[in-house]
Amino acid sequence: MKVRELLVAGRNLLADQSSGRFEAEILLGTVLEVERGWLFANPEHETRPDQAARFLALAERRKGGEPVAYLTGQREFWSLSLQVTPDVLIPRHETELLIETVLAHIPQDTQWRIADLGTGSGAIALAIASERPLCEIHATDISAPALNVAKKNAQKFAPGRISFHLGSWLEPLGGRFSVIVSNPPYIAADDPHLRQGDCRFEPGVALTPGQDGLSAIRQIASEARHFLEPDGFLAIEHGYDQGADARQALTDLGYREVITYMDLEKRDRITSGTWAG
Repeated sequence: MKVRELLVAGRNLLADQSSGRFEAEILLGTVLEVERGWLFANPEHETRPDQAARFLALAERRKGGEPVAYLTGQREFWSLSLQVTPDVLIPRHETELLIETVLAHIPQDTQWRIADLGTGSGAIALAIASERPLCEIHATDISAPALNVAKKNAQKFAPGRISFHLGSWLEPLGGRFSVIVSNPPYIAADDPHLRQGDCRFEPGVALTPGQDGLSAIRQIASEARHFLEPDGFLAIEHGYDQGADARQALTDLGYREVITYMDLEKRDRITSGTWAG
């Protein structure tokens, strides 16, 4: 089949998807190992039967709800094309606000120690490493398969720059840190969003800490007090309706300068605080 014929077939299969046309182009580009622009410049290109079959199979899987990122094995985050698998949470663009919040606190030429808890694909650690090359960065995750994905991404974008540790939150780490950052699971186990969209295919351990959606946030904030330098900075991502509770949790634990930042849709997304030490 020709490129234009496959695109028509893919768009028809994904007609019920809000971004079906775009997704068909992404999937075909992945199969042919070309950029989207190439597809438009070469509509009469004759594809091989195995390529056509693979593309149509991917389109069928997408029609069934599988995330595009898992089908292509890639996700763009902070200008980094990261490898992703079903072992890791798909990096969201709203998490880039977490990067912006942390970078605003870290001087350009500093050599601070920074910890990224629950690193998953390594997205947060790698984004910080790309912007603050002198910092010593440590990343933890309770999932060995997730750490393997993060290590592969680090080999591509920051070889030798990040130390990876298997374990829960701060448990495998030692010493003090100037900054601790995390995008922990924060969706309550009975939240209907877990049964919708991409969440249906993502690792549950990365999405929900259990019935109490704030339990991981409270645990991290509590443990971080024993690992932060005096005036150390903690920044945590959370749900749009958890800002007030996250601020209260940090305040009750003794953090100062507790602030919640809103994302582009004007929803609470990041809460940070400074530990007096």
